[in-house]
Amino acid sequence: MTVLRLITRQLMLLFSVALVVFMLMKLSPVDPVDAYLGAAVSRVSPEQKAQIEAAWGLNRPVAEQFFVWAGQLIQGDLGFSTTYRMPVSEVIGQRIGASLALTGLAWLFSGLLGFLLGVIAAALAGGWMDRVIRVVCYVLAGTPAFWLAILAIMVVSVEWGWAPICCSGPIGVPDQQVTLGQRLEHLLLPLSVLTVLGVASIALHTRIKMIEVLQSDYVLLARAQGASLMDIILRHGIRNAALPALTVTMAASGEIFGGSILAEQVFAWPGLGRATVEAGLKGDVPLLLAIALLTTLIVSSMNLLADRLQHIIDPRTRRL
Repeated sequence: MTVLRLITRQLMLLFSVALVVFMLMKLSPVDPVDAYLGAAVSRVSPEQKAQIEAAWGLNRPVAEQFFVWAGQLIQGDLGFSTTYRMPVSEVIGQRIGASLALTGLAWLFSGLLGFLLGVIAAALAGGWMDRVIRVVCYVLAGTPAFWLAILAIMVVSVEWGWAPICCSGPIGVPDQQVTLGQRLEHLLLPLSVLTVLGVASIALHTRIKMIEVLQSDYVLLARAQGASLMDIILRHGIRNAALPALTVTMAASGEIFGGSILAEQVFAWPGLGRATVEAGLKGDVPLLLAIALLTTLIVSSMNLLADRLQHIIDPRTRRL
């Protein structure tokens, strides 16, 4: 794929996502001006409300609003967030670190743990360990992120007292005074929830591929030559199973991001996921569009990276 074609496809994807998100927000019953005013809406006259709408450009046709926003985006202006009452770029800059720490580590750990569980399940296929891993993965695949997050808080934080209930640091302590140990303590529970949610698909796909490898002719020959199961897995199984596992892991980045939106809301984690919920509830179109485009860009880039790594891991997939 040429660079020009790749860039064109990415731009078309971003444009489509922006258009869909924009239209969904316009169809939403949420009035951004009423959400911005809050309790003060009862003291604002219709004329004053109309002035606010005119200042924000909400009195223009919907198509014009979209293309005005797109023109500002091309110039590097992400717009103004009515939810946080600051430029969207500042909101993202303040929150992207917390989101990357949570979702990035969850994505990495879920990939490693899922691959390990898939290899173990395949090596012990038909045994009790294999059945336990499959049942757990099936349950996790159908478990909502917010429900698992609430359950984790109720059991681990409230009942057992092993982890803080919320936030990225102790309540009432200024951000610059929070120590690294305190940050890790508050990160552990939401990170564990997101990691567990991303394991299922990776483990099940790895198991299937590993079983195919262990039943192949060259593995049968290796067994006939006296190779042990561990030797076969290390020499033949891991590399052959790594390719589909890598593809699924890269694709799971979208699932991790989706789960983080509700998980951050439950844990009051100050990241982009929580900002997404607040922007949707308050009709903050510029902020929601910026987060949607950023998430789309990250997920699509991960899939492109998986395609490139696929050719490195398996030279047979390279085009002649």
